Amino acid sequence: MGSFSITHWLIVLAVIVLLFGAKKIPELAKGLGQGIKNFKEAVNEEEENKPTKEISTSEKSEIKTDKTTQNS
Repeated sequence: MGSFSITHWLIVLAVIVLLFGAKKIPELAKGLGQGIKNFKEAVNEEEENKPTKEISTSEKSEIKTDKTTQNS
């Protein structure tokens, strides 16, 4: 009951073909692929533009002591 069998997937595929038509499916897949590609590029671009801050060893020790006091 929890998982789909091959018959279920074939029925879903048939419904999709009936709704969108055989010619429209490749266009939809292409658009979806381009959307995912653009999203990944935007995420990578955002990470590259993100300023990084160097943390000194004294700040690292302060962070560690803050975490240990919070856990207590």
